[in-house]
Amino acid sequence: MITPRQEVLWVLRAQCHDREALESLLRSVQPSLHGYLRTIVGADHADDALQDVLILLYRKLAGLENPKVFRPWAFRIASRVAFRRLKKQKLWEQDITGAPLEEIAAADGPLTADALRGLLNIDSVSPASRAVLVLHFQEALPLADVAAILEIPLGTVKSRLAYGLAVLRRQLNDKRSL
Repeated sequence: MITPRQEVLWVLRAQCHDREALESLLRSVQPSLHGYLRTIVGADHADDALQDVLILLYRKLAGLENPKVFRPWAFRIASRVAFRRLKKQKLWEQDITGAPLEEIAAADGPLTADALRGLLNIDSVSPASRAVLVLHFQEALPLADVAAILEIPLGTVKSRLAYGLAVLRRQLNDKRSL
């Protein structure tokens, strides 16, 4: 894992056409972006989506004004690419309107980290909520940053997070009752 300072230096050097810095920068963010994309668009499309993202990062890096925001900026680009692909695949039609708020509010107790990691099928969560879950829990980004990356209001991020967690809680409760 690179330090934020090293990342800023790589961004600045890459903006000055330093190929080695650009390669290091893209290599450092590639695993996180690939994991995020795999979760949103699926394993079958993640590699192609990652290629699109890396090309866009390369093309648009010179226009990034604040090198400190490189990582959130990269995830914003990845989100746009992912949701564009989902729209093309007609997978985006799945929406968060299916669960009543009372059901979400009634979900009991916090989820454990183990439940989020391996026990549950995150693909059963809508792509919109999945993006919020991955950015917040896997990438450890604050909700305000998630809102900025996805370009949606903070309240919407919180709703999608609550919905996603409720779906995962129901799955966990179903598995416990077996």
